[in-house]
Amino acid sequence: MLDSRTREIVKSTVPLLEAANTALTEHFYKRMFRDNPELKDVFNLSNQASGRQPAALFNAVLAYAKNIDNPAVLASAVERIAQKHTGFAITPSQYDIVGHHLLETIKELAPDAATPEVIDAWAQAYGALAGLFIGREEQLYQQSEQKVGGWRGYRDFVVAEKKQESTLITSFLLVPADGGAVLDFLPGQYLNLHLVSPKLTNNEYRQYSLCQAPNGQNYRIAVKREPNGVASNFMHDAVQVGDKLQVLPPSGDFFMEVSADTPVVLISGGVGQTPMRAMLDQLIKHKHTADIHWLHACEDGAQHAFQADIQALRQANSNLTTHVWYRTPGAQDQPSEHYNTEGFMDLSQLKDSITTSNTHYYFCGPLPFMAMIKETLAAWGVSDDRLHYEVFGPHESL
Repeated sequence: MLDSRTREIVKSTVPLLEAANTALTEHFYKRMFRDNPELKDVFNLSNQASGRQPAALFNAVLAYAKNIDNPAVLASAVERIAQKHTGFAITPSQYDIVGHHLLETIKELAPDAATPEVIDAWAQAYGALAGLFIGREEQLYQQSEQKVGGWRGYRDFVVAEKKQESTLITSFLLVPADGGAVLDFLPGQYLNLHLVSPKLTNNEYRQYSLCQAPNGQNYRIAVKREPNGVASNFMHDAVQVGDKLQVLPPSGDFFMEVSADTPVVLISGGVGQTPMRAMLDQLIKHKHTADIHWLHACEDGAQHAFQADIQALRQANSNLTTHVWYRTPGAQDQPSEHYNTEGFMDLSQLKDSITTSNTHYYFCGPLPFMAMIKETLAAWGVSDDRLHYEVFGPHESL
């Protein structure tokens, strides 16, 4: 527990942090990678280059400083980050490295303001936060290790199937090389891969949504090819059937838990449908009795992944309704057969069919897409506790 004086000092530095903005975290990452280059094998360097990671870290540091009197308001963010960290096999010693470079960054960028008292206060504040993360992550590591089919750290999996689902999305079926069982997960969670290859400049950690219901035997993930994506292009071009991949246990704080009589609406844009695919699979597998709505938007039929699978499920399950939007249908895309509506997703045309007092909504896709979905549902009076969504990327939020 931080004393009141320490909290006051940390809060007093908020204007300094705000003035520095992402220059603070950009400097932090530069000095950390300079002195500890081994951490380039942990951090996503694509997010570094785009500026997303420095921005995310800055927002997290600022939020902690502003809410240091009431850290409970950051509980959901702490859980999300802790879940991510287990997918990187983060260790307590790495927190020491981060803490060192954070304090040194403050000293270097604000030498006049960085008095011994300020540095000591931030050292205590960082230590408290690091302790919180370390404790929660150890709980998660132990939970994964102790469950049936579970493990800790890296485990070799073999690519049993590689399937092109669309022009941009490929799925991979992974089975454990040791022939054992695999840990169950909650639909919506992701699988953590540690990619090691001479074809990669650095080792890469990536999280890919699981896109089938848990079965205790294997995992299926879906990977979208990104134009400058180091890992996604490696997965698409270099990884083949029979190859081994290092896998860490599933994790993630976005998942579906509903009773059989709860109506569910699954809403997705582009590759955002991958966690929805696992949710739908789980609902069908457990013979969900309430209505299920599958709402998906993408560019056109060429980019429409899992199309045949969803159509087959709709035909076999009377409680499943689907509606698909193509922004710009191709010449081969037929209305009613491949898609329902041309243009961007517009939920208003379905309002009467998808709104009941106990419906739960799960959605995922690009940030502007999700912001639109959330704003629309909120305007209809849907309470926050029935809105569930996942934001891709380094701790961004709606």
